[in-house]
Amino acid sequence: MRLAGLALLAALFCLSLFVGNAPLSPADLLHDPAARDLLLVSRLPRTLAAVLAGAALAMTGQIMQILARNRFVEPMTAGAGQSAALGILLITMLAPAAALWIKMSVAALAALAGSLGLIVLIRPLPPTQPLLVPLVALVYGGVIGAVATFIAYQDDMMQYLGIWLTGEFSGVLQGRYELLWLAGLAAGASWLIADRLTLLALGEDAARGLGLNVRAVTAAGLAAISVTTAIVVVTLGSIPFVGLVVPNLVARITGDNLRRALPVTALVGAILVLGADILGRTLRAPFEIPASSMVALVGAVIFIVLLSQGGRRA
Repeated sequence: MRLAGLALLAALFCLSLFVGNAPLSPADLLHDPAARDLLLVSRLPRTLAAVLAGAALAMTGQIMQILARNRFVEPMTAGAGQSAALGILLITMLAPAAALWIKMSVAALAALAGSLGLIVLIRPLPPTQPLLVPLVALVYGGVIGAVATFIAYQDDMMQYLGIWLTGEFSGVLQGRYELLWLAGLAAGASWLIADRLTLLALGEDAARGLGLNVRAVTAAGLAAISVTTAIVVVTLGSIPFVGLVVPNLVARITGDNLRRALPVTALVGAILVLGADILGRTLRAPFEIPASSMVALVGAVIFIVLLSQGGRRA
């Protein structure tokens, strides 16, 4: 499966380099300096951004599902993404000339606060009602998003907020996507504690009984979620459902062993987002459909199917 997935990703990667409003061909790259500039300045960064964002979001979605002990939540729709956008909005209003790393740091802290708030909110929910967790998470994220919308409306910043809440790749250029490597690194570092996260999925009491430092592992997981979410929102905008759909699909094949599942999750997430970006570029060419809209269209359908299956099993 991994070899087939890598082959598909490689094919999509090559296709992404040559598809767009100005189609390229290998002959163009050999004879036209402008074509080479287009490839290096726009197409290659855009393709790498889609791969990094998809892999990182899918992995952190799987981590959040472990921390929440529920397969129907993910950062972008459960408060972390909305909190990151709210943090960027507030720092932009208070310090519009702040450096990018300052905005990213504020967004990461806001995403961390949003993730912690969700964990605190869902802990008292009865485990016999698994569908309560995603419903509460959606309402929680909606409330934070409504607060951000209200503040943006009051200060005539709705257009800016819309940029951070709609993930798309048309503005990705060389020099404007490199922070996503840090997001990929933060998500990839979670593989180092994959075995500990797997133990955490057994429940806090069982994990403590096996000698796990629950607080430290939870903090590491939340840090990966917050940094990844903040960087993706700052760089591209919100891309929902990647962290929900991909981990659930992968879990049906690999099971709950994160050491084995996380690399596959990253691979499938990269394929999903890159494929969505390519479709968004070609379906209505020369216009573009945001990748977040393409992913949300597929993700919403799968989310409903997963909810209905979870309800029948419950």
